[in-house]
Amino acid sequence: MRLPLRPRTPLRTALSLCLAAAAPLLVTAPPAHAADTTPGCAAPGARTFPLTTRIHDGPDTYEAGGDYGIWYLDLTNTTARRCTAIHPVVVLVDQQRALKPAQPRLDFYDGTGARPHPVRFATTDEAELVGAFDDGFPGFTVDPGKTLTVKVRLALAPDTGPNEITANAAVVQRHADDGDWVGQSNDYRFDVEAAAPEAGTPTAPTTTPAATAPAEDLSFTDELARTGIGTAHLVLAATSVLLVTTGALLLARRRR
Repeated sequence: MRLPLRPRTPLRTALSLCLAAAAPLLVTAPPAHAADTTPGCAAPGARTFPLTTRIHDGPDTYEAGGDYGIWYLDLTNTTARRCTAIHPVVVLVDQQRALKPAQPRLDFYDGTGARPHPVRFATTDEAELVGAFDDGFPGFTVDPGKTLTVKVRLALAPDTGPNEITANAAVVQRHADDGDWVGQSNDYRFDVEAAAPEAGTPTAPTTTPAATAPAEDLSFTDELARTGIGTAHLVLAATSVLLVTTGALLLARRRR
């Protein structure tokens, strides 16, 4: 079932069985009896996200194999509550549906030091890539009425082909082995150019194709252009990627 982008009730996730395909991603889970003391970020019955989220100042074009491009993610707390254990989850949708998890090289900075934190991507059934800001990182804290700006850097591996990519950030507040969807960013679109040939490398001759390949069905991309990639199934997949690092994949359900 597809849920609305702005759910009428807060969205939560529930623990499910580990999937064999996710086994390489798993790390040790916290004890099952561990108490969760993380306060909820949203007020009970709230109909809007407590965190306004915005991606900005990223480059329009990346060269495969080139330097990192820098962009920023603003997390603005619109409530009177302190938001803790906040984990953005970046979703990448490429027009060609050819992007592989190892090709984007995404890091974020937590503001406490110069060391960047790597983001590990996984592929969903819809050929999106999702990557959580979580390498053991306890999450960001955003005080009431304040904006926290997270620095992010992105590069693409040399074997990444020309493409158009849309990045979007879902924001999850972790509660031990559970989590709330608390924010959703704007779309950040950029182009990918093929890696420049090395000096001295001969350029392949240009040939005329015998026939023109049929146009790719871009109905999914067209849908993203109309509605943005912040659809519920992406957020649920993103939340699963975040919480798999606690020892399990999650399925989505509405809070009863």
